[in-house]
Amino acid sequence: MLTPYRPEPYVDFTQPEPRQKMLDALASVRGQLGRTWPLRIGSQKLQTDKTIASLAPAHHVTVVGKVAKATRDHAEQAIRTAAETFKTWSRVDPDVRARVLLKAAAIMRRRIYELAAWMCFEESKSWIEAYADACEAIDFLDFYGREMMRLGGAQPVTPYPGEENELRYIPLGVGVIIPPWNFPLAICTGMTSAAIVTGNTVVLKPASASPVIAAIMAEIFEDAGLPPGVLNYCPGSGSEVGDHLVDHPQTRFVAFTGSMEIGLRIFERCGKLAPGQIWLKRTILEMGGKDCILVDETADLEAAAEGIVASAFGFQGQKCSACSRAILHQDIYETVLAKVVERAKKLTIGDTTSPENYYMGAVIDEAAYKSINDYIRIGEREGRLVAGGASDQGPDRQTGAAVPAGGYFIPPTIIEGVDRNARIAQEEIFGPVLAVIKAASFDDGLDIANGTKFGLTGALYSKDRFRLERARHEFHCGNLYLNRKCTGALVDVQPFGGFNMSGTDSKAGGRDYLLLFMQGKSITERL
Repeated sequence: MLTPYRPEPYVDFTQPEPRQKMLDALASVRGQLGRTWPLRIGSQKLQTDKTIASLAPAHHVTVVGKVAKATRDHAEQAIRTAAETFKTWSRVDPDVRARVLLKAAAIMRRRIYELAAWMCFEESKSWIEAYADACEAIDFLDFYGREMMRLGGAQPVTPYPGEENELRYIPLGVGVIIPPWNFPLAICTGMTSAAIVTGNTVVLKPASASPVIAAIMAEIFEDAGLPPGVLNYCPGSGSEVGDHLVDHPQTRFVAFTGSMEIGLRIFERCGKLAPGQIWLKRTILEMGGKDCILVDETADLEAAAEGIVASAFGFQGQKCSACSRAILHQDIYETVLAKVVERAKKLTIGDTTSPENYYMGAVIDEAAYKSINDYIRIGEREGRLVAGGASDQGPDRQTGAAVPAGGYFIPPTIIEGVDRNARIAQEEIFGPVLAVIKAASFDDGLDIANGTKFGLTGALYSKDRFRLERARHEFHCGNLYLNRKCTGALVDVQPFGGFNMSGTDSKAGGRDYLLLFMQGKSITERL
């Protein structure tokens, strides 16, 4: 009998044992850098003429690893292989499919420090952020496996005299999985495992910035007993491989996490009927956010400041749930701003593969580095810089501290006095930049919070019961947090997904998520 699902516990890296395990894992992974991983199409493991090099953000001359680069022909082969494999995998008993996930979870649990170490190198995640990413991947496997056991049989219906009636959930078909680079193991594992445990077969096109950890995940599924052809690993360019996979008439659904722009492009392409296509393609989209923390005059100001800093600068602000707007009531504006600035200036930044266990690492790549610095310069024109600043202009202008060399490092940056309609208050920056906005009243603050095209996460710090209750109804976002930070959703604790331009509110890690990858079939027999 399975134990009840519980989220994987985190560790405290200030303690000697987990610290030493992490140091050992980092040393082990450092000795494996530069490997090349093949494509996986059915039972074939293919090397190609061209590769995609994954570079370390903190030391961008370091090649973390290389993966074989797929062509359009490889994508076509992968889709056809997935379609053929679907004929058998879709008929495998749901409990058997679930056990593959449970085995994969057990393997990840045994390798958790190694997996975290890979993410420290490939994504410049801090130790705890990398470990939490691996924990979430395990949680998805454990939870979705148990959920499939619950949903795998006939579902309850009202009996009717003279008939036998049943409702069953059956898989959709071939799916395309396009995960993001920022949660390269957790979200990749979550979308992939949800698709395959429900009886579908998939082609996985990993993000070009994080293909190595996705390749390792594919290896783990193989070690867990997943048959060849169920998961086809096919990294390549979006314009060549991605578009072909999305447009293909045999593609039944696309699961995507990433930017609003690419999500909308996928949504549009899936709405066009390809020759030979006999279904409406289903899209499961989680896009972006412009999330905020609203603080009123009754709040615990120390807790609010702590929550703002953690939400804004954890993993360099590279989370769709990150707090990029702090909306402060005018009566406590200066006090909370000072507390936030004080805390932000104490955050450490550096290469997260070193023994120092820095709080912040580097942003993901050169394009992100340039874009974020450009936004900081825009922000300086739209408000007043009180912490950090553009790192391509030399040392931190607020503290005088040198920005680490050799990588894409940007210090935690705070710009206050920002208008609600300013660009840095409306556009997703995806970096360690916080816009601070003054609200004249609670009603005004709530209006500012909702004044964006996104609707992913939000938080309210208040001691006023009636304002907390109003927020439950009027604060329009998919994940609302009251008196806590707006990041850090746990599987089956806070099912995750947003409104408006944040996506299809698919609620990953929730009890209805697997239904998105299946369709209901009602069967009646007259007795």
